[in-house]
Amino acid sequence: MKYRIAAVAGQFYPESARQLRAEVNAFLTPAGETIAVRALIVPHAGYCYSGGVAGCAYAYLKSTGRDIKRVILLGPSHRVALQGCAISSYEAFTTPLGMIDVASRYYQPLLKSGLVSICDAAHILEHSLEVQLPFLQCCLDDFQIVPIVVGQCSADTVREILSVLQVDDSATLVVVSSDLSHYHDYQQAQVMDNNTIDNILNYQHRLAGEDACGCFSVNGLLDYAHSQKWQIRLIKKANSGDILGSKKEVVGYASFIFY
Repeated sequence: MKYRIAAVAGQFYPESARQLRAEVNAFLTPAGETIAVRALIVPHAGYCYSGGVAGCAYAYLKSTGRDIKRVILLGPSHRVALQGCAISSYEAFTTPLGMIDVASRYYQPLLKSGLVSICDAAHILEHSLEVQLPFLQCCLDDFQIVPIVVGQCSADTVREILSVLQVDDSATLVVVSSDLSHYHDYQQAQVMDNNTIDNILNYQHRLAGEDACGCFSVNGLLDYAHSQKWQIRLIKKANSGDILGSKKEVVGYASFIFY
């Protein structure tokens, strides 16, 4: 079996399985209500920065996620200049918590329609997808992933990928990995991020890179969610200045659920 080895274990999150599981579970603040979640937007920084923001959204899966068997995972490309969307030839992805099988049977219709290409290089060091996996392993029971790195593309492309994959069923979860603004001072970041959050809550799918590094995935999800009449809820927002105390060059984070 060809599998992708975890690239950022020990950097973005703990390398020890025991420590990792304990840390993720500590981030999973009880949701307090039961909602059948269709999709998430969650950040992908190191867990010490954005784990708490992501965990508040993932917590909604603890009570309803037992039926989820397939996770469509979309995240931006940080290492490779990518046009369009990329799948890989990996049959499984690994983390310190174990191996997750790739549901590669879903790749063929995407390849046939020209919506994706195969590019292992876009996946091998990409952290935006990897940091979501331990959260999924702690929240779900028996599931497979469809990991897609999203480069520059239109909202139409991502929306069509979701349509081809037929994600509107209770056994499927869509996870979009995205941080918000990058490297502005604290006050400016708050203004920018609040504006981006408002746009997301109003299904405005014209976000740019300065708004969110995963803007192309977010735009496509918003377009699809609006067509399916999914509701959106902001779960938590913060930025790195809230954690570090430094108010210079902060990175913004927010998590949302769709239902």
